[in-house]
Amino acid sequence: MTVSGPAAPTSRTPRNPISRRQVERVLSRSVAVFGIVFGAQTVPWLLGQLDEADPVWLWTSVAVLFGSLVVVAVLAFANRWVRRSQGFFALAYLAALATWPFFLLPGAEIFPGIHWLYYLMTVATSMATIAFPTFSATVYLFTAPLIYLAVRATPAGGSATLGLATLEAVYSIFLGGAVLIIITMLRQASSSVDGAQATALDRYGHAVRQHATEVERVQVDAIVHDSVLTTLLSAARARTPEAKALAATMAGNAIGHLRDAAAASPDDGTTVRLTTLAARIEDAARELSTPIEVRSKSLGTTSLPTTAAESLYSAAVQAMVNSLAHAGEGVDRWVAIRGVRPGGIEIIVGDTGVGFDLGAVPGERLGVRVSIIERLANAGGRAVIQAAAGEGTIVTLRWPHAAPAAEPSERVEVSA
Repeated sequence: MTVSGPAAPTSRTPRNPISRRQVERVLSRSVAVFGIVFGAQTVPWLLGQLDEADPVWLWTSVAVLFGSLVVVAVLAFANRWVRRSQGFFALAYLAALATWPFFLLPGAEIFPGIHWLYYLMTVATSMATIAFPTFSATVYLFTAPLIYLAVRATPAGGSATLGLATLEAVYSIFLGGAVLIIITMLRQASSSVDGAQATALDRYGHAVRQHATEVERVQVDAIVHDSVLTTLLSAARARTPEAKALAATMAGNAIGHLRDAAAASPDDGTTVRLTTLAARIEDAARELSTPIEVRSKSLGTTSLPTTAAESLYSAAVQAMVNSLAHAGEGVDRWVAIRGVRPGGIEIIVGDTGVGFDLGAVPGERLGVRVSIIERLANAGGRAVIQAAAGEGTIVTLRWPHAAPAAEPSERVEVSA
């Protein structure tokens, strides 16, 4: 049997700040376009040197290198396997450059000018900068031009003078080095921005939580004083059936006020990163009487509203506490946290305990309905509870609200 929260209005996903991931995406796409342009400029030089090398080596190299340029561009804009594809091109280019002298045709007239592979060198060093760590990219930056220098000064490379070959190699090092420095600086700057934004959001979120806690405390205190205390006094003095009925009505109103106060949250536009929320849930899980393992993945740098984060955190903690209180001893308990597209999060709290019959839970029991389902629905999310006697319990928290892909056929809707 499954209990799911009521459908809630779709919450607007917050706009993410500039991050290292966005900078990497822009850099990889720029280098991919840059590779296509330089590859097109290489074609005239390639056509003029077709008679120099063994056809098998030549057309294999052409197919691998130019095909890789197209694949790199497609994957860069699809944001898939970006580093792998660009690293493959860099290594394939290095292999073609190193084997070039060994596949020249005997007696072929060697073009005395610049070899067509030279025009792809800066593309290769740029892609190596994207694909490899800084140290490895730096080694590649010097390795490729030095191989070209060694070949260029031999008959296989056109018998260029040492000065001319050195000039061409140094030019490639300077150009590739400039690209390496720019990309490294942009990466460092974006990482610093990420750290500063995370720290600022952390501090601001902490201040917002403190303010929200104080506002809620004042609200609950007022309700307790004005509604709950009055109800208790009326109930204590009730002697007649009419007075008892009035006290019961007042008690129902007081419970409604408390429920509304628990579900209400301030919405001031602040955001919290998914990684920060996951860390808070993990800390809470470690502090419980029986620690619960927390696993998280695919969180990235996405953020969500503070109100949603607080609701998710409270609902997750309540689900863990419920598991410890009711699932029994010696059972497996876990919490799984993962990012979902677009810009959402899913938290699953589960156990293999005794479970319970959802249909048998009395209506006046507010723990699951208020602390988990309605709290999350009010924040624009959805809570789904799957439980059965003897089969354990799984609580799935999703934000923003989205219908589950598949749920058991037996389903009970709980309205706020």
